[in-house]
Amino acid sequence: MKTLFTRITGILTLTLFLALFGCNSSTSDSNESDTASPATDISRETILELPSDSLSTDETNGLYYMREEEKLARDVYIVLYQTWGQRVFNNISNSEQMHTDAIKTLIEKYSLTDPVTDDSVGVFQNETLQGLFYQLTDTGKVSLVSALKVGALIEEIDILDLQKELDEFVDNEDIKYVYENLMRGSRNHLRAFVRNLEMQGVTYTPVMLDQDTYNAIIESGWETGHK
Repeated sequence: MKTLFTRITGILTLTLFLALFGCNSSTSDSNESDTASPATDISRETILELPSDSLSTDETNGLYYMREEEKLARDVYIVLYQTWGQRVFNNISNSEQMHTDAIKTLIEKYSLTDPVTDDSVGVFQNETLQGLFYQLTDTGKVSLVSALKVGALIEEIDILDLQKELDEFVDNEDIKYVYENLMRGSRNHLRAFVRNLEMQGVTYTPVMLDQDTYNAIIESGWETGHK
């Protein structure tokens, strides 16, 4: 299974970072937006209560990858919070912790082997994600604007990866429940990063999402709760 994070690796190391992050150096934190609250709650009890159907190979591989992809987001935001002290990174890293924990609950429910054997920041079994951690954190340390753009890019890719899983691979009700809630959280996170960029005087241009999908997310309201 190839996810968007896998396919984007070459782009990140070449023209994307130059185009996306090369011209901003703002480090001001005086205009931080208050929209950076944690995203939707995900009920462990609901995950465990929903039916357990047999897993396809694609569903299994998806769970392995999404477990570490959500950890990647968490870890990058932890580093960027340590670098810039912006609460948007702290709040969203806490939300990403809930996301990766929800995937872990599914992994335990299906008696799979957790790919996260070391939960330390910046440690990954997947080599692509390991490399991306270094690339994203290095770029995010260049300036506050670059850090916020890194966050927005991560959330764009999360949304597309989760949508691909739901559209092409996932049949199990409990996995759908988790992924749909993760997508709501990622849309909230994208809104928060974009609003924080606006407070820095920067208009964000989507990198991976098409413009219509991006506009629909940004122009819609904050999403709360779980279904």
